[in-house]
Amino acid sequence: MLSRNEQAKKRWGGAHKSIDLWLSERQDLLVNYFKLAALPPYESIRSGLPDVTDIRNFCGQLVDYVSSGHFEIYDQIVREASSQGNSVDDLADELFPLISDTTEIALDFNDKYGEISSTDHCETFDRDLSALGEALELRMEFEDKLLNHLDEHNLITA
Repeated sequence: MLSRNEQAKKRWGGAHKSIDLWLSERQDLLVNYFKLAALPPYESIRSGLPDVTDIRNFCGQLVDYVSSGHFEIYDQIVREASSQGNSVDDLADELFPLISDTTEIALDFNDKYGEISSTDHCETFDRDLSALGEALELRMEFEDKLLNHLDEHNLITA
């Protein structure tokens, strides 16, 4: 996932201020996901479950990321493409429901862990975090497909 985001930043970074911010937020989210999941290069920082504060902070960041995608970035991209006389409606109709599915998984994770006060009864945390990781991977694939389409049709402008 981190390498996918690095490739996206290399490919579309600098093309549009909103996209730069979005990819930066995505990078921060992924780094914190890898820390919570104790994945390389952060595998040595966790023994047992993560700290409650780290889980809560990650959940807040997760909700901010999925919300900014739905309510800011996607709409802005589609609106700007339309203003240039181009339509991405077909692609949006294909991708947005798939992205929404990943949003539901992220919001369910937040609902379950965003306000926890202890990790005493978090037996399914690692399994839920893994499922979230799979959803984030899919989401990034869909987001990159959208960016690629816009780029191929010269719809990404600074």
